[in-house]
Amino acid sequence: MRHHLRRLRAVDPILIQAVIAAAISFSHIHDIAEAAGQGGWKAWGYPVSVDLLLVMAWKMIRAARTEGRNALGPWVWFVLSLAASLGANVATAGVMDLSAPPAWLRTVVAGWPVLAFFGGSLLFHSRSRKSAPEVVQEEPQLPAEEPREGLPEEEPTSALEEPHRPILRTYAEVAVALGVKDVTVRGWANQGHVRKYTGPEAGTVRVDLSECTARHHKTRRTVGV
Repeated sequence: MRHHLRRLRAVDPILIQAVIAAAISFSHIHDIAEAAGQGGWKAWGYPVSVDLLLVMAWKMIRAARTEGRNALGPWVWFVLSLAASLGANVATAGVMDLSAPPAWLRTVVAGWPVLAFFGGSLLFHSRSRKSAPEVVQEEPQLPAEEPREGLPEEEPTSALEEPHRPILRTYAEVAVALGVKDVTVRGWANQGHVRKYTGPEAGTVRVDLSECTARHHKTRRTVGV
C-alpha cells in the first residue's frame, strides 16, 4: 500500500490535469476534424495526435528543468498543442457553425498532421541527443618511472667560511715576528694599510698579525719588482 502511495506522489499533478483535459477535449477535436472534412478513422487520429504532442512536450519541459537546460522548444510545442485542444473546445461550444466551417479552419485541420509530426520528431530527436552518453577519450597512460637508487647525496656547493679572527699584537711583537722595524709596522697602521685595535690598557694600540704579514709580503714583492 505504501509503495502505491509513493508512486502516486511521484506522478506530476500537472500531467494528471493535462490527461483529464485531453480526455474531455478528445471528442471535441474529433468533431472539429470531422466537420472540416476529415471523416472516419482520420477524425479519431487528430485528438490522439494533439494529446501525444501535448504530453511529450510537457515531459521534455520537466526533463530540461531538472537538468537546468533551456526548454524554449518544448514550450512552443506545448502551447501550440494546448491551443489546438482549447480551440476545439471553444469551437464546439456553439461559437462556430460546424455545418459550414470557415476556410481557415479547414486549412488548419488539413495541415495539423504534418505540423504535429514535425514537432514530435524534433522533440524525440532532442531527447535522444541529450540522453546519449558522451564518449570520453582516455589518454594513454605512460609507464611509471622507477625510483633511481644509489644516487649520491648532493653536497653543498661551498663550505661556510668561518669569520676572520684577528691576531692582535703590539708593534714590537709584529716587528720581531716579521723581521722589520717598529716604525715600519707603525707606518702601516698610521697610513691605513692595516687596521688599529684598542689595546687592553688605555692608550695602547694593537694590530692584526695576519694583516701585517700580508702587507709585508706585498711590500717585499713591490720592492723586488
